[in-house]
Amino acid sequence: MMVHSGEKPFKCTQCDKSFRAVGNLNTHMRIPSGVKPFKCTQCDKSFSAVGNLNTHVRIHSGVKPFKCTQCDKSFRTVGNLNTHVGIHSGEKPFKCTQCEKSFRTVLNLNTHMQIHSEEKPFKCTQCDKSF
Repeated sequence: MMVHSGEKPFKCTQCDKSFRAVGNLNTHMRIPSGVKPFKCTQCDKSFSAVGNLNTHVRIHSGVKPFKCTQCDKSFRTVGNLNTHVGIHSGEKPFKCTQCEKSFRTVLNLNTHMQIHSEEKPFKCTQCDKSF
């Protein structure tokens, strides 16, 4: 019912975020403190949320449970699968507010947006030019 009502009774004491479940609040509270109690048994990485650890472990195991229904590719995360599916559909939902271009991913849109700004974050190590 909280999903439908939008109710989020668990409030962070450090910021204005609220959560539907106390577990989500607890995970959120670990982020600024840097506490990462969920440790990978195969490398030195640690995580503030068990779900992030579970996703990470797939790197070591090679498990890719999210399969594309249109080709034989598989992915470690549902997000990566959803991004991939856009290749088949041709969908480009991320639209530039300055011009007519559209992009499959928000990362590509954000990179494109630098064209419209004066921002040039990449500097040549040999001369003073920025790009």
